[in-house]
Amino acid sequence: MIKGKKLVIVLPAYNAELTLRQTYAEIPFDIVDEVVLVDDNSRDNTVAVARELGIQHVIKHEKNRGYGGNQKTCYNKALELGADIVIMLHPDYQYTPKLIPSMAWLIANDVYQCVLGARTLGKGALNGGMPLYKYIFNRGLTFFENVLLRQKLAEYHTGYRAFSGELLRRIDFEINNEDFVFDNEMLSQIIYLGYEIAEITCPTRYFEEASSINFKRSVVYGLGVLRVSVVHRLCKWGVMKKAMYKPRI
Repeated sequence: MIKGKKLVIVLPAYNAELTLRQTYAEIPFDIVDEVVLVDDNSRDNTVAVARELGIQHVIKHEKNRGYGGNQKTCYNKALELGADIVIMLHPDYQYTPKLIPSMAWLIANDVYQCVLGARTLGKGALNGGMPLYKYIFNRGLTFFENVLLRQKLAEYHTGYRAFSGELLRRIDFEINNEDFVFDNEMLSQIIYLGYEIAEITCPTRYFEEASSINFKRSVVYGLGVLRVSVVHRLCKWGVMKKAMYKPRI
């Protein structure tokens, strides 16, 4: 626990057999209470490695649900376990688990309800090997989103995210897309409901075993991000109404 609050780490896994051990070894178990791994019907031995490591909660999707669908299962399980703080950590070792205490501290002390590990604060993204086209894509989309969502975030596209249990119970993430745009829809919901989002500088690693979407899927994702941003602004203006922005509690 941290400040008397239960901390659960969720690992949305897909073909993470080669990197899971490294990721798990760096998790700070002096403050982490439980770990949940959700395998999205991997083609490798991710589940076997997870069980070998002794991960407490291993869930396997019998059909691939997509990145968003994987996160839904992760968050629902964490809430079922009574988590006060939930941190999503990719098991592909692209993000360092060593930032978990810093991210959790901000939530445990009621400073923020959501914390992102931002790769584009500083030079972490390019130094870590992020392809130049992805960096430019990231910066362009982030600028567009900041204008329409009236924010000043360094990036919306990181997969390193921490949430309070209270926040996850309030936003209706179940209604969201089950592909990569889920991430953006979730941040849009959080911002729409008036929560502030904190960011900390996050180094990243790009290497052969790390997960990454190709150019075609990046374009599809980018179009989805533009759609979410426009819908967010239209709903704020009262021109549209979307069920995704209605709080659950």
